[in-house]
Amino acid sequence: MISEKRCEGCHRYLFGPTYGCNPCGYFIHKSCLDEHKAVVQSFFHPCPLTISAGIFTGYCFVCFQWISSDYFYKCKLSCRFQAHMKCALKPMVEYSDEEYTIQHFTHLHPLKLVDSYQKDEAICSICEELCSSSSSTYGCMECKFFLHKSCMENIPRQLINHRIHPCTLIFITYPFWYECDCCGERIFSHMSFSCGACDLNLHVKCALFPTIDSEDAKEIQHFSHPQTLALVQNDEEYGSEPRCVACAQICLAPAPTFRCSRSRDHFFLHKSCYVKLPYKSYKLKHPSHPDHPLTIKSLPYNDHIRTCDACFRGIDSTLLAYSCQKSECKFNLHLDCYKLLPSITFSGHQHLLTLIEKTADVTCHLCGVNCHNFVLRCVPCDINIHFQCHPSAPETIKHKSHLHPLTLTNSPFEFELNSDEEEEEFYCDVCEQKRNQRELIYYCTECKFIAEIKCVFSEVSIYFIIQFKHLIE
Repeated sequence: MISEKRCEGCHRYLFGPTYGCNPCGYFIHKSCLDEHKAVVQSFFHPCPLTISAGIFTGYCFVCFQWISSDYFYKCKLSCRFQAHMKCALKPMVEYSDEEYTIQHFTHLHPLKLVDSYQKDEAICSICEELCSSSSSTYGCMECKFFLHKSCMENIPRQLINHRIHPCTLIFITYPFWYECDCCGERIFSHMSFSCGACDLNLHVKCALFPTIDSEDAKEIQHFSHPQTLALVQNDEEYGSEPRCVACAQICLAPAPTFRCSRSRDHFFLHKSCYVKLPYKSYKLKHPSHPDHPLTIKSLPYNDHIRTCDACFRGIDSTLLAYSCQKSECKFNLHLDCYKLLPSITFSGHQHLLTLIEKTADVTCHLCGVNCHNFVLRCVPCDINIHFQCHPSAPETIKHKSHLHPLTLTNSPFEFELNSDEEEEEFYCDVCEQKRNQRELIYYCTECKFIAEIKCVFSEVSIYFIIQFKHLIE
């Protein structure tokens, strides 16, 4: 008796020896399954490929044609690679040097040595430079696909521990266009280095460009800027006190500094700041904006003044910032504000609050008075609370830097409150750095010992944690 169910391979009714999964309703003839290998290794993709059966619509990543057959191969790992059976199993053809023909994994067809007159306007698909008469070039005239011999010999199939992205990047050819997650431009050559798990794609040129870790690198590519960055050779090239886009400090010799290779673009980046920036160029999660990922980039300059959604202070258009990938959100954070993580509870509120040292004018949710310094803020809900207004803010603490208890207060010195801050300098006894005399402090009356809130915050946060435990017990 012929079953009413159909084979996922040939789509005919089931008959004879059959494999199947009853819970999933997936069945396939043994003859269909035996006809092809379950797992193969293709010349065109470094990862193992596994067979898939059933109705499928999509493009082949080898020939770029539509897949309409019952079977196809796809990457067994996280890559999006998929191919016709015949394309995935296409044998590598060995050509002799005498024939001047090479089968390369970047292209379906054999590549032949190109005559000088044929490559006057040919562009190498790897380095994207002109194929000059002095360089040996191989190409497919049918597809107008060309490669320098040197590029063809040196391109790897995968990149491990890459500076831009920590995951292994796999070389892959796409039948459609993607935007490069490094420079933001379209990948017209169809070739890229990709991380399927993280949905990241890089131009071959961007992926292979020297990084700051490269020995004697004079030029580098960084994900925060579309153009290459060149090492500043001497202090004369610095110009008029340029500032680093990451730390906003003046770039002074002999500190190694890279700048945009286009002189009209005033983009400077300390080598030390480059190293401190995160590996991943995008999809950075932050609790202040949980709905969408953030990316580090230079905000485009226009008449609209962008502000940081944590501290409400303006973001200089020359500096890097964390920005939401969804343009309609218009959510941005200073690099320093990104480091401020929510850590303080507030009774009856679902989110943790973040202690922000300085903000533009905001109103306290509890007392209705403007907040300027040491604000407890819930960024997603736009709620702001004076530090001293929080019910759990400790009036007295103990700190390892001083023998006696410290009490929360305004400056106890009348001359500080009446002084012009530009003329006088007032210091914190913990960090020994200059402080604002109008900010709240923790103070020892007996010793006249002054501690800024930020310098004793680790001890202060303990009181919030203790209070939170009492609330839930």
